[in-house]
Amino acid sequence: MQRFDASLALASGLVFAFFGALTMAEAAPQSPAPADLVLEGGTIYTVDSARPIAEAVAIRARRVVFVGSSGGVKRWIGPSTHVEELGGRMLLPGLVDSHIHPLDIVDLDVCDLKSEARTLAELSAFVAGCVTHYAVPPGGKLVVQLWNYTDGNQPDAQHPTLRAALDAASTTVRIELLGNDGHHGAYNSGALAQAKNAKGGVIGLSKATLAGEFAKYRPLVGVDELGEPNGAVNEDARYLVDPDILLFSDLEAVSRVAERIPQRLNSVGITAVLDAMVPPEGLRVYDRLAAKGQLTVRARLALFYDPSRMLTPGGTPDYDAMVAAAKKVREKYAHHPLIRADFIKLFADGVLEGNPFAVPPTLPAAAVLEPFLQPIFAVDGAGHATVTRYVDTGSELCAGVRAHPESYAAAADIKNFIQTHGYHPQQCAISRGNLQHPREVILEYVRRMHLAGFNLHIHAISDRSVRTALDAIEAARAADGNSATRDGLAHVQLAAPEDVVRIGRDHLYVAFTYAWMATSQDYDLTVIPFFERIHGNSYQELHRPDSYYERNVYPVRAVQAAGGILTAGSDAPVDTRDPRPFVNMAVALTRSVGGQPPLNPEQRISATEVIEAYTLNGARMLGIEKDAGSIAVGKSADFVLIDRDILSLAESGHPESIADTKVLATWFRGTKVYAAPPVH
Repeated sequence: MQRFDASLALASGLVFAFFGALTMAEAAPQSPAPADLVLEGGTIYTVDSARPIAEAVAIRARRVVFVGSSGGVKRWIGPSTHVEELGGRMLLPGLVDSHIHPLDIVDLDVCDLKSEARTLAELSAFVAGCVTHYAVPPGGKLVVQLWNYTDGNQPDAQHPTLRAALDAASTTVRIELLGNDGHHGAYNSGALAQAKNAKGGVIGLSKATLAGEFAKYRPLVGVDELGEPNGAVNEDARYLVDPDILLFSDLEAVSRVAERIPQRLNSVGITAVLDAMVPPEGLRVYDRLAAKGQLTVRARLALFYDPSRMLTPGGTPDYDAMVAAAKKVREKYAHHPLIRADFIKLFADGVLEGNPFAVPPTLPAAAVLEPFLQPIFAVDGAGHATVTRYVDTGSELCAGVRAHPESYAAAADIKNFIQTHGYHPQQCAISRGNLQHPREVILEYVRRMHLAGFNLHIHAISDRSVRTALDAIEAARAADGNSATRDGLAHVQLAAPEDVVRIGRDHLYVAFTYAWMATSQDYDLTVIPFFERIHGNSYQELHRPDSYYERNVYPVRAVQAAGGILTAGSDAPVDTRDPRPFVNMAVALTRSVGGQPPLNPEQRISATEVIEAYTLNGARMLGIEKDAGSIAVGKSADFVLIDRDILSLAESGHPESIADTKVLATWFRGTKVYAAPPVH
């Protein structure tokens, strides 16, 4: 009983006798109809405020009929009841991943970098090996998945740019690297040459086309010191090279092994998801799973229609067509027992990482309230980027460069400028990043979809995009008077304090990916020097407690305190195809990975709070709280059995060990859908 009392004190902050007054869950008839299944002999953390801790649960006809003590459950056991001992392990409600891309989490036989850090020389050799292994014919295309765009990528004399590295891998095959975040890409010369204009003509990506037809994409394309594309092509600029870039790289292959999607989810305890971006082409995978009875999760679909690509004949966003298409899909699944399509996905901006190894450094693309700084980078003895000084973009020199860019376009002029001033003339640019769409388009799209009754799920990374998303949601709610929709934001890497207050006031859901909330020297150097003036690359320089970035990065605790609703989204396959819920939980508590110093530790939350984010809060966001999110009488029997008491780990000062949690079994609607293989 000591184990139970300690967990109870942590879970509820209350001390009461376990065998005191019975709750309604135990106040059952003397001779109830026997249960189909009884689970007992463990610590059951219910996420139900009426009874946070129990010893046993009974299930009949897929639903929970009893939650309580081991003694109380005995009257539910009949001749045909299957009784399963939990062996002292912890049982939780089935987990809810509130932002994931399920169709891309299966392992396929593809060229896959698996997010491993590689120098450009190592990257080139790996890709060349894939060209040979997959026997890509001349003129064919090789897609390389899960490229880590922030760690590694150090250049050398033979591989000064991504483009050079990929050209060294092959000049006869078009090569396309997919960033492990879904926003970055890299291409060799053969692929860049295939870029098409709006009329479908092949004109290629080059210095000339970036100054001409592709000028609006210039901030999204990395260039070398002469202004030619260096291979890095990000965000919507990737459409120029590959019009299907936001579709799944091999949807047919995924469809053939669709059952692996719920299998992987169940193996980590997930029984409900929000698919955070579902294009029309992806629906057939869900249809196939449902038709075969293989869908062992509840799926809510965030439908994706791109306002920059679904256009009227006049070239403006076709809002009517997008709303009509979304309504049709919603109606298709309106009465489906496991699938609903009542969310709309919208990108407010891109991502916050730049490239410190490029010359000039590629600026981040996300929308920021204040202009990015222009750091001047070098490479230290360990191969890490380091900041030496900053460009004075307010100087007369830079004002002249901006006023007369043609004077600094020729190779000789660029070389002379760099030799004289120590930085590239393009570093005189002043940039606040980019919204994914013009502000007026974001506001109108959100208004139209809100009027149609959809819940908005908006990707918002940086402070200006968070503010724009809030403006759009608030205006939409004012337009239709409906604040009951389950609107929310995803990611919120950086938010101004006044906008955190608005998130709380609007009671928005925020799907945080907690595993990202840690320090990493290589990653931090792609972001922080563009916000804060630092010297060198030490933790102390990068993470000054009083800096704007450090105070406002991933403001989890602040969002909760303001009244926002925390949920949890892995964003898999970003970083990894593994949804890794318990890694996310651990980092939510520590804001650290691998023993590194923490990131903005004031924003840590507790074990019970992150479990609630992964269960009841997620269920509420998805609109399934009557069935899921807690273990309570009347709800669906969705559970996950784990190998350790994560509440006790947190209480005893070992929250980092939560990351090593193993799932032993998962039940969905009363059926065991996953059992860990026996350990020999």
